[in-house]
Amino acid sequence: MEGLFLGALEIVLIDIVLAGDNACVIAMAVRRLSRRRRMLGIALGAAAAVFLRVNLTFVASQIILLPYLKLVGGALVIWIAVKLLRYNAVQCDNNGREAGSLWEAVKLIMIADVVMSTDNILAIAAVAKGNLILLMFGLGLSIPLVVFGSSFLCMVMDRFPAVAYLAAAVLGKIGGELILSDPFVTHLIHPPRVVEILVQALCAVGVIALAWLLTHKGRTRGRRKKWGDSWRR
Repeated sequence: MEGLFLGALEIVLIDIVLAGDNACVIAMAVRRLSRRRRMLGIALGAAAAVFLRVNLTFVASQIILLPYLKLVGGALVIWIAVKLLRYNAVQCDNNGREAGSLWEAVKLIMIADVVMSTDNILAIAAVAKGNLILLMFGLGLSIPLVVFGSSFLCMVMDRFPAVAYLAAAVLGKIGGELILSDPFVTHLIHPPRVVEILVQALCAVGVIALAWLLTHKGRTRGRRKKWGDSWRR
């Protein structure tokens, strides 16, 4: 009984720490939606994340060792971070009006969760040690944590839009971490800890810089098109 309690406590701590990744993705994805549809987006995103985790639990220990998987996954997370940051910039330009579809937001959440959740699943599975009750407890607990975390982040981003840049930087850092932990990369270069920190920092800053550059180019192109249309009239 004591072992079960300690295992549950460890899983609670793991879920609290790891739920932040999903909360960042969900909050940035649903912030583009109207306030009325946000809760639906958060609920669908959290449900999809847990569904994927339950199904990935049984294959995570095998697929995580495949070369190039984390390499591609890290690049995907960085791409999603840039995409979401650009969408958040569009929402600011639209003065808070809806700037995206519900299903597009859920799709991005699911892609990011497939990539980021493998390590999380293995951490919970290692603590559960084959105990199905603990495993289901850990996966089930992630639902309210992710829902609460993403709802809170949405409110913070509404009040302080600059927080979206911090959330995107966190996702960029996670992307760099995934790339460096890929079996192919670790076998090829064996990066020391200093290099790991440097690459993660560069990915975090790079996401913000790339999103700003693409957004700026899009705005410039839009203004030129608007001027051209006005001139033709």
